[in-house]
Amino acid sequence: MGVFTFVCRNSGGEWNAKQHEGDLEASASSTYELQRKLVQTALSADSSGGVQTSFSLITPTSAVCQVVVGGAVGGGFVAGGAAPGGGAGGASEAAAAPKEEKKEEVEEEEEGDFGFSLFD
Repeated sequence: MGVFTFVCRNSGGEWNAKQHEGDLEASASSTYELQRKLVQTALSADSSGGVQTSFSLITPTSAVCQVVVGGAVGGGFVAGGAAPGGGAGGASEAAAAPKEEKKEEVEEEEEGDFGFSLFD
């Protein structure tokens, strides 16, 4: 699995991206086009599986783009931060494990407990 983090800057209408701690670079006229080029650049360095990408503007002229190649792709969330490994063997072991259900008591707070009202 490869994780590629790019620092992106807009200068004179052109977006430029340079890999944080690496030599990969790309440039484009829009953030959308830049993100697509960064995915292709990362895939040229590591094409071991599916791709996930995120692009976050920090300021109107700077951003961070992260491209993850390989690993678990599909948008699912696994509690505990890690997916079970090992292909079919891991899946059957996970299915065979008993599920523990925890019951938690939830106390509902009544309206007005905070000493103010939204409509005063």
